[in-house]
Amino acid sequence: MVERFLNDAADTWKNVICAGSGNEGSSAGHAAGQVREDMEETVQLAVQNREPALNVQIWKSYVDEMDISVVSPSGVTAGPFREILGPQRFVLGRTELLVYYGEPKPYSVKQEIYISFLPEESYIDSGVWRIVLTPRSIVDGTYQMWLPSQGALNEGTAFLFPDSGTTLTIPSTAARVITAAAYDGLSFSYADFSGRGAPEGYGGSGVPKPDLAAPGVRISAPVPGGGYGEFTGTSFAAPFVTGAAALLMEWGIVLGNDPYLYGEKVKAYLRRGARQLPGYAEWPNPQLGYGALCVRNSIPV
Repeated sequence: MVERFLNDAADTWKNVICAGSGNEGSSAGHAAGQVREDMEETVQLAVQNREPALNVQIWKSYVDEMDISVVSPSGVTAGPFREILGPQRFVLGRTELLVYYGEPKPYSVKQEIYISFLPEESYIDSGVWRIVLTPRSIVDGTYQMWLPSQGALNEGTAFLFPDSGTTLTIPSTAARVITAAAYDGLSFSYADFSGRGAPEGYGGSGVPKPDLAAPGVRISAPVPGGGYGEFTGTSFAAPFVTGAAALLMEWGIVLGNDPYLYGEKVKAYLRRGARQLPGYAEWPNPQLGYGALCVRNSIPV
């Protein structure tokens, strides 16, 4: 819903919306794969000690029919779950599972299955959990799984065999938003924490994400009470791109060079002006998009 709101807002008069790609690129909080006929898929999830709770979001094509089960670290199985509306409750050891099946939305043909791990006492069971996907009728077969942001989990709670692709965070996934990844401005190398898109475009839409990259490692910024501190993250790359968009709009609209320089036109100019960094054979790519921000090359003169 946030993505749809931002896409609609981006079409409202003269504006540009920018967002950082998120800091989940190296968090091991995403798993992906493909279920095939007559071949079961198992995704392993490591849960560290003293984890109070977590949830797993599973997304798949609604046309695919597959059974989903969860196996606890002690080997006890819950499921296969029934594909019904409303919560289903299971207790495995000291952990309660709440399972919710979603429906397709008016704006999406995907289906979400939400599994919440809740403690019976203080913490959920630690160890390696297994999420088992068993095919029944498969057309596409692809699936994606996400954990909450790494900052909300104990260190080490993660998928054992993660997929670092498709780790952009909302709202950077909105098609009409300019999505900014982060790179190290000293070494001109990709910042591995920066959220990554997919080669075929985010969510299979064909829209390349991120759009471009800006410095996001050890950025000097004001701190409360005065003075400056060093900060790292795509939240500090996005302001560079926002400022660049403002400069282009000033050049076009305020100075009278192009009264239509806003929205997707600004994005197109920033993409075209981006500089390619060393070490990558293909552009755009899921790490840095079209390249590093360069305002000078982006102004169409």
